[in-house]
Amino acid sequence: MEERADPVERAFLGVERSASGQRWQQRLDQAGLNRALAMAQVHGIPELITRVLAGRGVAVADAPAFLDPSIRDLMPDPYTLTGCEVAAERIARAIDRSEHVAIFGDYDVDGASAAALLYRFLFHFGIDARIYIPDRIFEGYGPNPAAIGQLIDDGAQLLVTVDCGSTSIESLAVAAERKIDVVVIDHHQVGHALPVALAIVNPNREDDLSGQGHLCAAGVVFLVLVALHRLMRQRGDPRAASLDLLAMLDLVALATVCDVVPLRGLNRAYVVKGLIAARHMTNPGLAALFAKAGIGGPVTPYHLGFLVGPRINAGGRIGDAALGSRLLTLDDPGRAQEIAAKLDDLNRERQEMERHMLAEAEAEALAEYGTGEHVPVIVTAREKWHPGIVGLLAARLKEKFRRPCFAIAFDPSGRGTGSGRSIPGFDMGRMVRAAVDAGILLKGGGHAMAAGLTVERDKLGAMRAFFEEAARNPVAALVEHQVLEIDGALAASGATFDLVGQLEKAGPYGSGHPQPVFALPLHRIAECRYVGTSHLRVTLQAMDGSRLEAMAFRAIDTDLGRFLLSSRGENVHVAGTLNADYWQGSQRIQFRITDAARAA
Repeated sequence: MEERADPVERAFLGVERSASGQRWQQRLDQAGLNRALAMAQVHGIPELITRVLAGRGVAVADAPAFLDPSIRDLMPDPYTLTGCEVAAERIARAIDRSEHVAIFGDYDVDGASAAALLYRFLFHFGIDARIYIPDRIFEGYGPNPAAIGQLIDDGAQLLVTVDCGSTSIESLAVAAERKIDVVVIDHHQVGHALPVALAIVNPNREDDLSGQGHLCAAGVVFLVLVALHRLMRQRGDPRAASLDLLAMLDLVALATVCDVVPLRGLNRAYVVKGLIAARHMTNPGLAALFAKAGIGGPVTPYHLGFLVGPRINAGGRIGDAALGSRLLTLDDPGRAQEIAAKLDDLNRERQEMERHMLAEAEAEALAEYGTGEHVPVIVTAREKWHPGIVGLLAARLKEKFRRPCFAIAFDPSGRGTGSGRSIPGFDMGRMVRAAVDAGILLKGGGHAMAAGLTVERDKLGAMRAFFEEAARNPVAALVEHQVLEIDGALAASGATFDLVGQLEKAGPYGSGHPQPVFALPLHRIAECRYVGTSHLRVTLQAMDGSRLEAMAFRAIDTDLGRFLLSSRGENVHVAGTLNADYWQGSQRIQFRITDAARAA
């Protein structure tokens, strides 16, 4: 007798290979389906929502608390972070003595948010701290000896580094030589050697047992501020009573989303409660950016990650690196609008530069690697590329080729500044650090999904070979089994605002907590047309005649886009995500197509 496949193991809707080359697979195994059913029966939660929860590891008993996460329940005692007690005591002493404090941050959204968060706290207690953000091109990432020396010359009595400093051994030695205390608040991975500092608060240092290594820098800063706030209350400082720390979670949410850290545990609570704070528009800088970005509905993680974040980053990439942090510290709405307008202009300029550089990078990748089908890592490099945009190039190349990708900008001296983006399952940061240890890279580091590096031109070939050797087997295994996990099936008529609202409660979605993917079986492509330069707008019609508007973003010149255009008038299976779209005061349901397949 022929053995039948387990229904859970079969390809979802029979899709063994979709338009984009993926096998569709039900996200839940049988144990997960049982857990989803139990969750629905015990708590009365709709089964489609319990499928989403079970697919993200939520236990039956934890479902109600998961749908309403509490900062209080998920936050550890800050003193479980190594060095946090010393850091809080030293910053409290600076407040008591009205010392001059300098905050040294990073030029990305996490760095800007972390610096602004600390600045706002100190300002409430009468300390007008100085924020210093290094120039991405001329100074690079993290503290440098010249900048540290200048801050001390300018009167700094305490230096606090945020989102950097854990590996700045040479730079922080300058402060030690001049008897200036340094507090490091960071989250980047570090090795055995640490710089000389009074306190290094980093949940990823080897001797930290807090279990909070998934936090971004702003998330770590917030824990330090919780400890500091507690100290100020214990000391009887009357200003402590009037400080609402939870109102500052809008900055933590912004950083958490934009730094693409896993949205689990405390991070998820940060974002859920931070979105509530953001919707109150109490931070004039954020409010000005929301207005410039044309955000008409409630603020969502998508708005933070794709509309607000790029505008803040634009200052660090091609303009004044300090603009973002400065904007987030402002209480003057007029001044905030001025800086938001500058960042908006810089972002448009950045977009134009990115389009030009991306065309060059794609052409180089195609010439060097062809389709990239048998290549584990793609590396593109050019002179005259702007080093502030190479990370965006790497991200776009990764989307196109579905491989770990690097883009490197070489300066006239032959030194290259590069950035990489990885695929799920491959730890890019570890590979880059191994190349540094092997003497191939001048410096480099990062985390599993993204990394930065510096390399001399004459080492480019050796770097390519090292990366290809390190990535060949693991990437081949990941690519061979490309799978799209499906949370459930829907019809156009089932895509309602009520469902979107329930799905939002199970969010927010992002790294480590993926957006639910739904399949729409046997929907006719009633219409498919071009929108802008790279998108497709699709009208899907179900068998009962109900219709749903959908978008396939950046689909033109992709296998998915070609499939959709050639399938007009046909019944197909479509997969994607569901959300509410706000436009000029109106609200509508929108389906974002991520894949499609022929109906058997």
